[in-house]
Formats: sequence, C-alpha cells, structure tokens
Amino acid sequence: MKQLSKDDITIKNARRIHLVGIGGSGMCPIAELLLSKGYAVSGSDRTESENTKRLATLGASVFIGQRAENVAGADIVCYSAAVHADNPELAAARKEGIPAFERSKVLGAITRFYGNTVGVSGTHGKTTVSSMITQILLLNKRDPSAVIGGKLPLVGSACVSGGSDTLVCESCEFVDSFLEFSPDISVLLNIDNDHLDYFKTMDNLTASFKKFCSKSKTCYYNGDDELCIKAVSGIEAKKISFGISGNAFYRADNVTAGKFGFSFDVLRAEKKVGHLDMRVPGRHNVYNGLVSFAVCFDMGVDAAGIASALEKFTGAGRRFQFIGEKSGVTVVDDYAHHPTEIAATLSAAKSLGFKRVITVFQPYTYSRVALLKDGMIKALSIADKVFLTPIVASREENVYGVSSSDIALALKDGRVIADYGELASEMAAVAEDGDIIITMGAGDIFKVAGKILEKL
Repeated sequence: MKQLSKDDITIKNARRIHLVGIGGSGMCPIAELLLSKGYAVSGSDRTESENTKRLATLGASVFIGQRAENVAGADIVCYSAAVHADNPELAAARKEGIPAFERSKVLGAITRFYGNTVGVSGTHGKTTVSSMITQILLLNKRDPSAVIGGKLPLVGSACVSGGSDTLVCESCEFVDSFLEFSPDISVLLNIDNDHLDYFKTMDNLTASFKKFCSKSKTCYYNGDDELCIKAVSGIEAKKISFGISGNAFYRADNVTAGKFGFSFDVLRAEKKVGHLDMRVPGRHNVYNGLVSFAVCFDMGVDAAGIASALEKFTGAGRRFQFIGEKSGVTVVDDYAHHPTEIAATLSAAKSLGFKRVITVFQPYTYSRVALLKDGMIKALSIADKVFLTPIVASREENVYGVSSSDIALALKDGRVIADYGELASEMAAVAEDGDIIITMGAGDIFKVAGKILEKL
C-alpha cells in the first residue's frame, strides 16, 4: 500500500461511510468499491433509481430523501461537488463533528489502497479508454477493480470490484479533482479547451495535467498532441508515447477503415507486436485502442488476448451506444458535449454509410456555450439535420446571455424544442429508412432516445 495521509487513515479506519447523493454516476461506483472492501455503506438520494436499487441489493442502506437523521452513526460522510453547504445531511455531519469529505478525497484515498492504480486522464476519451482497459483485464482474467464514468456493458455497471491489486480509475481534471488521486500509471489522451471557466487559460489547464502525470511512475501520453508533449516534459515518470504519426514508441501502422471501425497494426519501438480490429467507429478510437493495448501489453497481457477483448468492445455506456433500430432508422446515444467530441461522433456516423445523420444536441452549461459556441456550430454542421434543447444550467446562472437559439439560427437546418415528447415526435416524423438518429449531450438527453424508438 502507498503512503497514506491523515485523511486517508481516517477513511481507512472508518466502519460506516455515508454518501450524500449515492445514486449519482460519480458516487455509485465509490459506494460499490467501499462495499467490496468491507465497509458498511449508507447513502441517500432524492429519488429512487436503477443505481440506488442496485446498491441496496449489494448491501447498502439507501434512504430516499435527504434528512439530518440519515447520517446518525456514520464515521465519515462523503458528498459530491453538486451538494450545497445547506444540505441537511452535510450540515448535520458538520454539526455533529463527523468528518465530511468531497467525493474526490474519498476516491483519492481508494487509489492509495491499491498497489497498481491506472489513472486515465485527458479532455476526451477517458470513459472509453477506462472501459477498454478494464474489459481487456477482465477478459484476460486479471481480476481488476475499476471506477468508470459510464457503464461498461460487459458488467452492466460503472464499477468493477475485483480481487487483484489493480484499479483502473477514470481521472477527471474538472476543478483539479484528479490531483487527489495517486496513479502508479497515468494515461494522458489529449488536452483541449474545456473547463476554462475554472482554469482560465490553456497554460493553467496544461499545468494541471502535468501535476497529475508527475504523480505516476509511468506515463503514457499522446505523442501527436503538442499540449500533451508539453505537459509531460520534465516529469520524472517513465514516459511512453503513443500515436499514429511521428516516432511514437507505440504506433498505429497500416490504419484502414472497416465496416465497424478502424483496423491497424501495433508497433512497439518499430516492431510489430499486434493487430487490432476495432468495433467502435471513428479515427479517435485508433488512439483509444492503441493506448489501451500499450498499457495492458506492458502489464503482461498477451497481444492476442488484448485483440480478442477489444474486438468484443462495442462502446461504453453513452459512447456511440446503440439504442435500437426500427423502420430502417438506427438510434444511437452519445455523451459528446464539446465541439471536438461532437465532430468526432458525427464524423464517425457519416463514415458508416447511413443516408442521413440526424442529431439532437443538448448544450451543457452556459459558460461552455459562451466559450465554445462557434466550435459547436461548426461541429453540428456535419449533421444533415439538427435539433437542440435548451441549455442545461447545471450549477450556473445565465450571466452570459446565451441560448440554444444562438446555435440553431447559425445552422442550415436547426430547431430548438424544449419538450422531450414533442422532440421525439418531430425527430421520428422526419426520419427515413436508412437514417441514423443521434441523441447527444452530457445531460439527460438520453431519455429522448427511447421515446424516438417508441414513436418510430
């Protein structure tokens, strides 16, 4: 075990840990891991969900509704950044002197309970690569644990509780939260202009990734990304580059487009060590598959086993996720919310031979739209027909004076529809045999996908 801080020891020695918002996508995996480590886990959420039901079956005490008495008897209270100081459970914990830690602190402590933590970072692709690495390790009987930002279809969960000393941990840069983690292996996929409401400048963002990678013993970084190269320069960790062009240590060669994704040879120090046939579309998945191969190959998994596992990988939850097909229309859901991700998703769809690409995009946060509006317009222009919902405010006030109409009016064929039922009806009505419909965004737009299938 790595060296523990005072806070880590407090968490390690706790008997019962209470999680405020236990059903959330960030909190649910932490609850699962804590249960697997033998902790008594309780938690609360405003509404019952698939996640709260799952945790209850695993042994957690789940309260629907948040009340001060729910934290009675807890040794630790864990809360997410979305929980405000006046939350009755958080306020009760502080009044009673129960140590309260933000989610990233608890997950950081968990990373130090494992001897081989793989921290997957980058602006785009974290969930996909965390899922790929986890699937490779699972199918090659390495028994990993994992905390992923989306569901891995292989296990039907965003969490895996294994018995080995390996933890695969998706590591998000938002408000520097990943600096709480202690990766033995760091992965840096790319650096793009996101979360600048917090970081302010690209230099600050790059410096944050540098700090994260500096915490590891080995760092895999994108040798085709100039900011990644800048971020890892001068760090003490062993540096291993991956890429398609240049002199990357792991390089994708003979890249060819197939029906479901790209195929390529994997070169290690210019020697062919494997071949991958990807089952997820988009050129960005060449990088994702390549670095997943590299990490697992260097951990001792044989090339054939890696290739077999990746050939079975058809995407993480909400990452070009196939929802269904009806009346000749394919419906897919994707988490893309940054222009680079939007363009990658729509370009991947265009490459698959559908007659038309129809999308509904749900913009996420006013600050992101204010900063990236022009990029969103350019990326959405790839689609043949675009619908939008109003902007999801999340934690923000609209001090920027932006709206989804600003995007829609700049598109050749863009409309804003707020009601999900009306939206599903309109999208189903315009779809024709041979089209693909993509619901896209970081909020709850995925709920529309099922409604579209019903309307079809």
